[in-house]
Amino acid sequence: MSSVARTDHLDGSGHAGIFRIAPLPGETAASLICRLAARYGLQEKALRSTWQWRNNPPRHENGDARADAEVLLNAAGRTVLAGLCGVGEDVLARAVPSWGQEDAKLPDAPDAAPAAAWRIAGAVAGPAAFGCRLCTARRTGTTVRVVRYAPRWERICVRHGRWLLDADADQRLEYLDLRGLPEVAAAQRRWAGVARRAGRAGAESERVFALAHAVVARWWEQALTWERETIWPRRLHQVAGGNAGADVQRWRILGRDAVIFCEVVSVAEALLDPAMAELVWRDSGAGQPRPLPAGAMACRRLGERIGRPWLGPLTATDYGGPLISWMGAVRRLRRGDGGPYANDPWWVRQEHQPATMAGQLRVLGKENKAPGSGRMWRAAVPAEQRTLITRAIESAEEQLLQLRGVQTGPTADVAPQLLRTLRHSAALIDNAWKRTALVALNAGMPLEEVARWAHMPADTLMNILTAGQENGG
Repeated sequence: MSSVARTDHLDGSGHAGIFRIAPLPGETAASLICRLAARYGLQEKALRSTWQWRNNPPRHENGDARADAEVLLNAAGRTVLAGLCGVGEDVLARAVPSWGQEDAKLPDAPDAAPAAAWRIAGAVAGPAAFGCRLCTARRTGTTVRVVRYAPRWERICVRHGRWLLDADADQRLEYLDLRGLPEVAAAQRRWAGVARRAGRAGAESERVFALAHAVVARWWEQALTWERETIWPRRLHQVAGGNAGADVQRWRILGRDAVIFCEVVSVAEALLDPAMAELVWRDSGAGQPRPLPAGAMACRRLGERIGRPWLGPLTATDYGGPLISWMGAVRRLRRGDGGPYANDPWWVRQEHQPATMAGQLRVLGKENKAPGSGRMWRAAVPAEQRTLITRAIESAEEQLLQLRGVQTGPTADVAPQLLRTLRHSAALIDNAWKRTALVALNAGMPLEEVARWAHMPADTLMNILTAGQENGG
């Protein structure tokens, strides 16, 4: 059957497909549409003509298509996709996380035409990663690229020994080879038990993992100066194909989450242990508060649990990091001090959240640009975060435009309305610049560069941002 014939068939009444193409668990709608086109022997662009598109597909700064592009469909559009797949909409609703999500750009009238809008997966349903092509071939009979939503504790294909990489970065690799590192796959199996323990302790496993990941990712950055660290360099060279060579900086970015995964699971398990909280309480002086000593028992025990007995004193003196913040929350909970955020041990402040792989790669590729330039900022900040910042700025602009409509009438009525609108606009602008600074820092942009952009000393900027986080901002 020719491509033209296939296209005519697909565009016919009812949009019925001739194949049954089931979605993979967690697959993005965009990935499913791409697989559909391949199954019908069509160019993806030809199949996409089935829907009316409200915008253009997202791209990287160099113009390349983003692998983590996502598609939102209106009701008519979802019906069309279900027909082409040859499966029920209930099946798609269970497997495709973005299924059923609405968008203001899409018509929702009962007689509306099938319509679709492009989005970035990270702004729709969480982090997206590549799927294992070998598993896809085993299940579908075709070796094609798949993108699916997957948290970091589900990134290992145990069957084929692969760590599946984030799909939001502009780089060619879809996975890292873990066949020489069986301990990483073993850690993923251990995580299921840690998650159950978190549930029994009344904690959300996702938040426990996020805190442990922030703690160990901070160690990863510090480990370049740890002469006694031998485990991570061995793993890094292994995932790099045997030797990272002169490209070690790039491999440190690509391999970080795979290399540190074992320790992340171990740290999560340790932080859930009531015995660890008891050690934190003793280290703090129990009822008589005191500064955390360099020989803190909790830090020493944590180092032992991850196979590094020498790490305790280093972590005890790493003031301002996520581990010390967790310890502070544990102490305040025991004493009954502090507010709702201060007493939440699993809360990870934005300045403690690890830089993403995509953000670090953008900074690495642009590090020769002029400091503080707009291009440097765009390189550091993920597109989905730039979208949120743009919306905040647009909201402030809209508020300021509304001032034109309140400048007439009695002074007693106009003045209070004017002041209220100005205060609200100022708050929106203040939120936008703080969010801009935070996401740039989280993406790996140096504090000094962000401070230069904000026209203030680095320590002043950090104090402002930290105060905002402690106040729930």
